[in-house]
Amino acid sequence: MSTDSRPADDRRLRVVVASPLPDELCRLITDREPRVELVVDQELMPPMRHPGDHGGDPDFRRSDDQQRRFEQLVDSAEALYGIPDEKPDQLARTVRANPGLRWVQTMAAGGGASVKAAGLDPDELDRVTFTTSAGVHGGTLAEFALFGVLAGAKDLPRLQADQRDRRWAGRWIMRQVSELTVLVVGLGGIGREVAAKLDALGATVIGSRRGDEPVEHVHRLVKPDALAAVVGEVDAIVITLPGTAATEKLISAEVLAAVKPDTVLVNVGRGTVIDEEALVPALSDGRISFAALDVFATESLPEQSPLWGLPNVVVSPHTAALNGAEDRRIAELFARNATRLLDGEPMINAVDTVDFY
Repeated sequence: MSTDSRPADDRRLRVVVASPLPDELCRLITDREPRVELVVDQELMPPMRHPGDHGGDPDFRRSDDQQRRFEQLVDSAEALYGIPDEKPDQLARTVRANPGLRWVQTMAAGGGASVKAAGLDPDELDRVTFTTSAGVHGGTLAEFALFGVLAGAKDLPRLQADQRDRRWAGRWIMRQVSELTVLVVGLGGIGREVAAKLDALGATVIGSRRGDEPVEHVHRLVKPDALAAVVGEVDAIVITLPGTAATEKLISAEVLAAVKPDTVLVNVGRGTVIDEEALVPALSDGRISFAALDVFATESLPEQSPLWGLPNVVVSPHTAALNGAEDRRIAELFARNATRLLDGEPMINAVDTVDFY
């Protein structure tokens, strides 16, 4: 991984757009950083169906001639805006076909997973800097996390069941966020925004991270290997971690066995962080009273997954991050990073090519 390399001519940077990008955002990038030579052929791009649709219409197909032209373009780039066709194998092909490629901006906050899946060798990983869109989605994901905590505290499934059955069940005590202790697992950009929103509502926030540096809005820090010892103290758990080998099934059967009854669980990180096989019985026996899940170990969530049928689960199809401003925010981030690359400065959100986050 290299974060401060420059192209041969540090006054210009040839960027090829490899992911759908509207013309007005192409202009935004070159307005923000005039040293960027932005190359895009919209005829070769799949149409976007909605904001944040970085893969574009799945029915889009290039002719053989169009595919050849597309590959010629990406193979001429010093930097790529997006992974070609959002496919790891196409990323690998491009890196190997283009020795002049220095930088790839991934569209996903967890773009390190695509880099890992490309199977690049150490020399290739050292030659090309990969950056992600981490931080762009922080506000929207933090709001979904807050929604999940609130929905659990107010017993949304009970309200929905009573309304569906037209049953006036009488009054009951609802939990208040200001009285809750919430464990935020992962204190990157998303986790910090979650902590800030929870703290603003008066919750006591415990944060889990590997480092010891204090984090604003977090009242106490614990290490990831201590989760089983602390979950019995909390009323809600919010997961914001990326999917890596180190985080796989971190919320394990052991951790879920240690939670106190009626714990609320929210996941806006990656589905692989939770042991889903262990989660289902925890949801069924009341250890987890409510779960708001935006991500799953396998996506799309298989039709046979028991999570679909549990009344105390909200299944969100990995959509909590999407917002109408997402594409503009990524373009703005790209322009800032282009300036950093051209000026020889460390780049924002560079992928750790050991742990791939």
